[in-house]
Amino acid sequence: MDPDLHKDLVSLGMIEDIQIDGKEIKFKLILTTPACPLKEKLKNECIESIKNNVSTELNVTVELGAKVKAGQQQKQKENILPQVKNIVLVASGKGGVGKSTVAANLAVSLAKTGASVGLVDADIYGPSVPLMFDLMEEQVQAYEEEGKTRILPMEKYGIKLISIGFFVDPEKALIWRGPMASNALKQLFTDVEWGPLDYLIVDTPPGTGDIHLTLVQTLNVAGVAIVTTPQEVALADARKAINMFRQEGIKVPVLGLIENMSYFTPAELPENKYFLFGRDGGNRLSEEMKTPLLGQIPIVQDICDSADQGEPVAVKDNTPEAKAFMHLAEELSRQLSIWSEFKEIADIMKNSEGCSCKKN
Repeated sequence: MDPDLHKDLVSLGMIEDIQIDGKEIKFKLILTTPACPLKEKLKNECIESIKNNVSTELNVTVELGAKVKAGQQQKQKENILPQVKNIVLVASGKGGVGKSTVAANLAVSLAKTGASVGLVDADIYGPSVPLMFDLMEEQVQAYEEEGKTRILPMEKYGIKLISIGFFVDPEKALIWRGPMASNALKQLFTDVEWGPLDYLIVDTPPGTGDIHLTLVQTLNVAGVAIVTTPQEVALADARKAINMFRQEGIKVPVLGLIENMSYFTPAELPENKYFLFGRDGGNRLSEEMKTPLLGQIPIVQDICDSADQGEPVAVKDNTPEAKAFMHLAEELSRQLSIWSEFKEIADIMKNSEGCSCKKN
């Protein structure tokens, strides 16, 4: 049984290519995301189920695969990115909580699982992707197609990248009114040759304003993750951000909270945790707003240094910081799968003739 979807793997269509040769049993377990945190558990339970119900003498081989499902599609909108399965906004109620750092490392972690990933730096007034990926001196390539300019995204660490920072002088501030910024933002999606993607992560500006409304009105957003720190002033603004995305007329699934700068652990005392900005703030808000706490990212100097040096810390393997971001990627993709499956069930119930739940 899938512990999140509460249905068996056969009914969910996750078992494929069954091969039987004497006592040799082989099949594929197709997960809804390559970042599934439960893949080894599901694999072992499949083997155990066959041995318990058929024969302990069988040799069972399970090959893991993944087919990322598309997120919810809002039918009233034109799907301007039909090859992108899941558009995920990374947002925050206020600045200074590390949202861009989280978005960059989340994108890298998802790509490390084998997913195809893009990252849009939609923080029009404070783009940081060129610096965090050491692309400050690179020039964006473009070509003409049927009279329109098509932009090729940068590629680094296995992800496709675009930022307004690639097109403006990094030394000058952008003095744009809302409509001008919104039009420029739309071009980062419509004029860029993204190709097929499992996930497109969008680093949004802090706060709640024109840019966020433009994104949810223009794109089929699969969900939003809210970044906060444990301190009360950040939690208050995170609460506002969650409520904004849940408003009637916006209705974007809030996938969960990300608590950044959660605690500090000195290298010489690896077992100790010091809660510099308060303790359990993310947990409290998660329970209050009835949304999952996707991950807790510690305060580590290497996270900051790696971003400044153009190599997100998630690129590294087996460090505590990289593991924290990988856990975040797994939990976020897990929530996307749950929302996608429940949306399918809701649509079936809504469209079923004579269903007693139709009105609900």
